[in-house]
Order: sequence, then C-alpha cells, then structure tokens
Amino acid sequence: MQTLGVHRPEMSDLQFVLLVVALCTSRLTALNIPHSLRTVMFDRCWALIHESPPPRRWEARVLDLRPWTEVTVEAMAAILRAALTEAGIRTLAWDHPPSEPTHTSTPEARPLIERLERLYPHQPGGIDTDRGEP
Repeated sequence: MQTLGVHRPEMSDLQFVLLVVALCTSRLTALNIPHSLRTVMFDRCWALIHESPPPRRWEARVLDLRPWTEVTVEAMAAILRAALTEAGIRTLAWDHPPSEPTHTSTPEARPLIERLERLYPHQPGGIDTDRGEP
C-alpha cells in the first residue's frame, strides 16, 4: 500500500498536483478517494485553466500544465487539498505496484521532464553524493 500525506510540506505543488490528478484519473480501484470526489477535483482543476467543459472520456482527462505559471499550480494544489480535507481525507492510500512505462515520452512532454530532472537530479547508482548514502 502506498500513501501520501495531503499536507506534505516537502513535496512541491507541481509534484502534488501531478500525482493527485494522475490518481484521480486512474482506474485504480484500491484508492481511498471516492470516484465522485475524483471527478469533482479534476473538474475544478480543469475549470481553472479551460473555458470548455471537462472531457468525459477518461482517456482525454489530462491536464497540460506546461503553459501555466506557478500561481496556477499553487491554485490547483489548494483546490485539491481543500477538497480532500473537506472529505476528511488526510492521507491518500492506494494499492498499485510500480510498473514500467508503457509509452515513451512525447516531444511535448520533454520540457516538463527536463524541468523535473533539474529539480530532482538522478543520482547515479542511487547514491546521494552529498551524504554518500543510498
């Protein structure tokens, strides 16, 4: 079982939004967010950056955060945290083993991936070179 504290201060807003939206749009059955709340949270984030109604097909329910500012991402994080808190959910919990990527990254996703790699550089061999720890 994997978990995530809703008010986890060490996680950036971008990471939080990406993870929670991915969970909300997943078809995971072992997730402690009711389907109706998943829909509400995605729809609220969608409305923040689009004038059109959110897509109904699950495959089309994707938020492209690349053109938006940190203020937009902060607003989405606040929306998600407020909705979860109102529902009495302090910790997200889901059961899904990590899996290998099924698709290669698209050229459009490359700038976001590079930005995340700059924020959280990959340590060769899983070693934290600052502390010499795995």
